Amino acid sequence: MYAWPCAAVLAQYVWFHRSALPGRRVLELGAGVSLPGIVAAKCGAEVTLSDSEELQQCRDISQRSCIMNQLHHVPVIGITWGRISPQLLALDPIDIILGSDVFFDPKDFEDILTTVSFLLEKNPHAQFWTTYQVRSADWSIEALLYKWRLKSIHVPLHSFSADKEHLASSSLPSRHTIEMIIISSATSDGT
Repeated sequence: MYAWPCAAVLAQYVWFHRSALPGRRVLELGAGVSLPGIVAAKCGAEVTLSDSEELQQCRDISQRSCIMNQLHHVPVIGITWGRISPQLLALDPIDIILGSDVFFDPKDFEDILTTVSFLLEKNPHAQFWTTYQVRSADWSIEALLYKWRLKSIHVPLHSFSADKEHLASSSLPSRHTIEMIIISSATSDGT
């Protein structure tokens, strides 16, 4: 487990919007080492980290990241994409959902968007901030967004100073093609 290039880009976006984060409720999906969620917590957000219910080692790594960053109050819970679980149902209201490189394997795309759709239905004003690495021109979530009544907007990396090979002294983004989108519920007019 390590911080993927997309995590540095999403963490940069979180940092860029740090003044809007104090008191906001944030959930990171597929957190792993939790870089974006840790940055959000350090910026004053009320953060909950999550990773698969079946992968205790992933949740343990998230917990260690919290401890290493003096964030002992940040809960780490099990949420498996595409599954309605007691942990998912028990979540407090959310303002922002984070997900870095969760669109890694096409077989998971619908499960991710099922979970995001459920969360956005419960929290209609929330947004899903996500970064992904372009791995194949054939992979797309457009049809799934339409199916789950979601919309997305592309966020140019240069708009938050993330269009560089190095971010915050990290070479993680390197020469990877990384994109950022914000997903929200589609409005009643179908957009």
